[in-house]
Amino acid sequence: MDRAAAHRTDTPGLEKRAHAGEASVGDSPADVPTGRTGRHLPTIRSVAANPVARHLAVAICYLAAGVAVTWPRATYLAGTLPSSRDSASYVWGFWWVARQVTHLAGLWSTGHMAAPVGIDLGFHTLMPLAGLLMTPVTLVFGPSVSYNLMVIAVPGLLCYAMYRAARLWLPSQTGAIAAGAFFGLSAMLTEQDWYHLNIAAGALFLPMALEASVRLRRCPGTRQAVILGLVMGSAMLTDPESVVLASILTALVLLPWLVRQHSLLALRAAAVAVATGALVAAPQIVAMVQELATGGLAIQPALLAVTYQHYGVGLPGMFEPTPRLAGLGLGKLSASFLRSKDNEGLPMFGVVLTAAALCGLAVAWRRRSARLLALLWAGCAVLALGTSLWIAGRQYVPFSRLWHGVPMSPVMPYTWFVRIPGLSSFREADRLAILGLAPAALLAGAAVDWLRFHARPLIVVVLALGVLEAGYSGSPRTGSMPTAMATLDAPIAADRSGSVVVDIPYGLRGGIPVYGSRFAAEALVLATADGHPRAIAYTSRVPANTIAAIRKHAFYSYLIHTQHYNAAHYIPLSAEQVAAARQDVRHIDVGWVLVWHSNRAILRFLAQTGFRFDYRADDVLVYRPAFR
Repeated sequence: MDRAAAHRTDTPGLEKRAHAGEASVGDSPADVPTGRTGRHLPTIRSVAANPVARHLAVAICYLAAGVAVTWPRATYLAGTLPSSRDSASYVWGFWWVARQVTHLAGLWSTGHMAAPVGIDLGFHTLMPLAGLLMTPVTLVFGPSVSYNLMVIAVPGLLCYAMYRAARLWLPSQTGAIAAGAFFGLSAMLTEQDWYHLNIAAGALFLPMALEASVRLRRCPGTRQAVILGLVMGSAMLTDPESVVLASILTALVLLPWLVRQHSLLALRAAAVAVATGALVAAPQIVAMVQELATGGLAIQPALLAVTYQHYGVGLPGMFEPTPRLAGLGLGKLSASFLRSKDNEGLPMFGVVLTAAALCGLAVAWRRRSARLLALLWAGCAVLALGTSLWIAGRQYVPFSRLWHGVPMSPVMPYTWFVRIPGLSSFREADRLAILGLAPAALLAGAAVDWLRFHARPLIVVVLALGVLEAGYSGSPRTGSMPTAMATLDAPIAADRSGSVVVDIPYGLRGGIPVYGSRFAAEALVLATADGHPRAIAYTSRVPANTIAAIRKHAFYSYLIHTQHYNAAHYIPLSAEQVAAARQDVRHIDVGWVLVWHSNRAILRFLAQTGFRFDYRADDVLVYRPAFR
């Protein structure tokens, strides 16, 4: 096959290159030189001709690139974590899964948060599949090491997953390698990897679902259907929200094929895929259904409507240079119109990827699949805008209509997207940009593929520009925290009573609704070391029934009252209230109180309810009940 034939751009659909799925363009074995002994000596080309060796080499290079563009994240293995409750929650999750697996106990309900009431974890970012896979590491080295290792590995895995999907569409390895890099090393996903691991890990299943769906179309059968089902089920056990994105992608690939086929074989393959996915994801699905059945997750529509308005991506920030340029002394070029109010992460494609994707669309325009990829990219970008338009930092609500008291635009697709049954809790419009990143990366790979055959030296220019925008190095505002505080936690770990530890500030936080105050991120990390149930909780959803049960405890209710101390407006507790709280302490079985931040009302309340100061370590005051 000559180069011209290899680079034809008029093949309709996702090209049927081979049912095995691998292209042969540029991959044919070269002649192997021989030495004076007559033995064949291995060369780079002979190694590259071996599919296993080739894939292994690509994966290793991607992993190394991921470490480089997220530096200094790899140094956190020495005993550091990002100073955020999300990071602490992931560490706690790895510990909890390993603990329950070794005890052969359930994963989706715990008494080690929101003690003594406990809390359900069906909608929490627990990542049970990742926790299960990392259990040996967690048991030997601890949950913080498992968390850090996974964070370090995810960018490279994202690249490799997209590379495999791109090999089904692009004629050469060069373009596929570029597509993988544009996806996995993007600022959008590496920032999520730093602070929202479940989102980055969930994004792995977008290219995996794309590859599995395309292979099922090309070779319908039980084997491919089972593989697709395993991918979707595994996605559910990693990040349920990412399943929504992966399902959209899978549906766009398979539904037109199913409509055209009108064959029993195709329908049976689709049914096998659905059944397999449901079987794999059954534990997670059952936990979610049970949690919904209690009614604790019913969120007021007005509260949801407010969040819909907050997470839309602004223009032109979605397509501006990434903030990575700020670290290179080019801060004036970094995105200034990205956020509406509360965007999580960096929902932006960047200039290099945008330009490369547009060029890829131009050179592959004759391919119907390229136009469909561009349409998916554009559709996701429009959805990511949210329920209104944010342009240059100003909000516009075209043809504004009130929905539960919140102005929304009926011409914005996201306004209707969240009204689809089952999608009302998809509150973050900006996360739809992650789905748009997949087709954009494939189109950018098509541009690099074209350069390989027509202007190879320009690939170096694209590579250099791409490096300028790739990756993320953490936010100085977030800072870091240690994975262990032995001086503070050693006495608590030595206590085998299983009593409750109360951290002050105290609260049940995470997704909506919330109760109480923001607590110290270190608290949940310490919980994995000392093993005591914690009064605090940090989950993706805080069930209303959990909050209601906690409110019945006088100690917690009045503790929250003292946390909101204001000298001018504070109302002191009555003798009856103090007595109720003091009695409740014994019922809860509080053994330790860690005061991370305090005021005079809190310290007075602790004294009134029978606690005495024990010791101070790492600027934390530790109290114990005097009656013990």
